[in-house]
Amino acid sequence: MTDTLYDRLGGQDAIGAVVDEFYDRVMADERVAYYFEDTDMQKQRIHQTQFISSVTGGPVEYSGAEMEAVHEGMGITPTEFDAIATHLDDALAEFDVGEADRQAVLEAIDSYRPEIVTASD
Repeated sequence: MTDTLYDRLGGQDAIGAVVDEFYDRVMADERVAYYFEDTDMQKQRIHQTQFISSVTGGPVEYSGAEMEAVHEGMGITPTEFDAIATHLDDALAEFDVGEADRQAVLEAIDSYRPEIVTASD
């Protein structure tokens, strides 16, 4: 049986730990933290764990709203998207995820860029 990226990341519990680290970094970054001011962060962390688990080939079905609808009207710029992606990369590195697997996660997330980025810099 071939290991999926989900398996290589350590499964849902490990991804949940990465997501916790990721949001700690995001919330400490004044460039992007304001997007989450009125967000139930416990719920957000659960949704993000589901999402990353799903896009990495895990046996988890993402139940969040469609990306475009969720991000509509937020005015996220390419620079803000990149800042958030950097926090995810740094969180993955914190858990000793190898470069190739980090890149694969970021590529999966980046495939949603057109639905998330709605403003220019």
